[in-house]
Parts: sequence; structure tokens; C-alpha cells
Amino acid sequence: MPPMNFWQKLPKPFFVLAPMANVTDSVFRTLFAKYGKPDVTWTEFVSADGLVSPGREKLLVDLKYSPKERPIVAQLFTGKPEAMKKAAALAAMLGFDGLDINMGCPDRSVEKQGGGAAHIREPENAFKVIQAAREGVQIGIEASKFKKGHVVPVSVKTRLGYNRVDMEWLKELLELHLPALTVHLRTRKEMSDVPAHWELMPEIVKLRNEISPETLIIGNGDVMSMEEAREKAGKYGCDGVMIGRGIFGKPWFFEKEPKDRTPAERLAIMVEHTKLFEKTFGGKKGRDGTVGRGIKNFAVMKKHFKAYVNGWDGAKELRAKLMEAESAAEVSKIVKKWLVANKQ
Repeated sequence: MPPMNFWQKLPKPFFVLAPMANVTDSVFRTLFAKYGKPDVTWTEFVSADGLVSPGREKLLVDLKYSPKERPIVAQLFTGKPEAMKKAAALAAMLGFDGLDINMGCPDRSVEKQGGGAAHIREPENAFKVIQAAREGVQIGIEASKFKKGHVVPVSVKTRLGYNRVDMEWLKELLELHLPALTVHLRTRKEMSDVPAHWELMPEIVKLRNEISPETLIIGNGDVMSMEEAREKAGKYGCDGVMIGRGIFGKPWFFEKEPKDRTPAERLAIMVEHTKLFEKTFGGKKGRDGTVGRGIKNFAVMKKHFKAYVNGWDGAKELRAKLMEAESAAEVSKIVKKWLVANKQ
């Protein structure tokens, strides 16, 4: 019998964190591990081409993780099998519990590289990339010092189709007997402009049952709460649910016993998030007092400010001030002033 991979040990239904560039970085994931850990964590999606290039050091920060995030899956994208093979070996050597291939991202820059949703239009190459990933993780395992029996399963995240719903595409993926298949329930053409087609999930599950019963099916799209995630899993029959936009401003999203956060509590976590972001990714201050360029631009935090600060009187005005902040110290000062003025 082959050794079990982590997918086979998960409870059902299970709930996972979506991979989102410049959102689910190691800092944000650290907060999830602390306040509400998902059953499976994904990294940001990372270019396999970049990881095998001379400038790969800049991308390795996107594959940084802590043991508290396990099981953790590295998500990579590329249209080049050889690049995937080498990057997959690297991911295995870094100790990831799984590798996921992005075959659904609609970003034009990703598609131009043959990655993301471009695979839906080039299935033969997609299958070569999957096979290359499988070979790569095995090379990485053999080159690493992990205990005997360590496995790094290769899964896929995709969409319903490119310009139309394409069940043949999903059928062909299932014929590869993946350990898990995540389906964003929209086509590439639909982007996120229409409601996710959860009504098609039973058909996908039926297809899975006929072709590859061992493959776990994860649904993705328009899930904004754990209550809704559980309801969708029960109603439509998928094994797991992936949450993307619903987690913005809520690193406690997956907590086992949900509770409301007051504005003061939300702001405290936001400040914690900001300080950790600056400490991890920020530039160092020089003798002249100026701050050098960091690994990630501080402006990345502004999308988080919008998510944390909403839903109460005065939130709009506070958000406006936070959008002008350029450091964690400024954010902390603005928040303290607001808390005092509003007697929080």
C-alpha cells in the first residue's frame, strides 16, 4: 500500500484558505494560524518560471511558511513542463505537504506565460505540466532529508471552462486521478462578474464518482461565512470548500466557535497585522531617517485596511486616514487617536 497523503486524513467537509497573490502572504497566514486555522492552507500563487530563474530569491519569500500552518500547499503556475518539474522539486525540498497547480487564474500576465486559465485551452500541455510536477516532487523528496514515506501530492485548481462550461475539461482532469481538484465555479470569461454556479457541483461530484472516486472535490466561489460554507458542502455534496474574498479582514474566519469582534478588537488585530507585515517585508530605516524599499510595498496593506475597517459609524472616515498612512507607526497612531475620540 502506498503511504497516505494528508488529503486522505482530512475530516469532511473541510474548509481551506484560497491562494491569492499579495493577500495570503506568510504574514496574513500567520494570523490565521493564530486566530482561526483552516483545515488546509495555501500559499500565494507563485511563478514556477521565476523560481527557476536567476532572480528566484525575490520569489522565495512567497514560499515562506511556519509549521503552525500545516498542512500547507504551495501553489505554482507555468506553461512550461520543465520549469514546473524544477520548481516542484524545490517545493518538495522546502517541506510542503502538497503542491497545487494553478489552472484557473484569469490574469492576462499569467495566461501569457501559458499558466492559469490558459491551460483550459491547451489541455495536452496542461497534462504534461501535471506529470512534470509529479516527477519533480519525487526528485525533491529523494534529494531531501525527510522521513521515509514522505509524499507530496499534486492537486489542481481550475475553473468550469474558458468561454463556456466545459465538463470535458474536468473529466480529463479527473482521469488523471488527482488527490484533490478545486473548481472555481465560474468560467474564465465570467471572471467574478456573475454568481458562482454552485448548481453544477452535483454534476461534477457525479462525474468524480464515475471516474475517480478517490479524488476530493473542493468548491470555490461566493462563500462569505463558515455557515454558508457548511451549507454549500451539505447541499451540493462537495468534500471541501475553498474561501477567497470572504476572508478579507477576517483572520478569525475559520475559528471553531465564531464570535463577533468589536471595532476595537478588529482594529487591534489590524495593527498587529500591519506591524508584522512591516517587520517581515518592510525596508530598513537608514541613518538619515528614510526607509528603503522593502520586499513588499507597504501599499499592499491598504486593501486589508479597507476590509478590516467597515460596518460601523465612523469607519469611512477612519479608512480615509489609514489610506494615507505609510508605516505601521502611523497606522498605530491613527487607530489610538480614533479609539480615544470614540471612547472605545
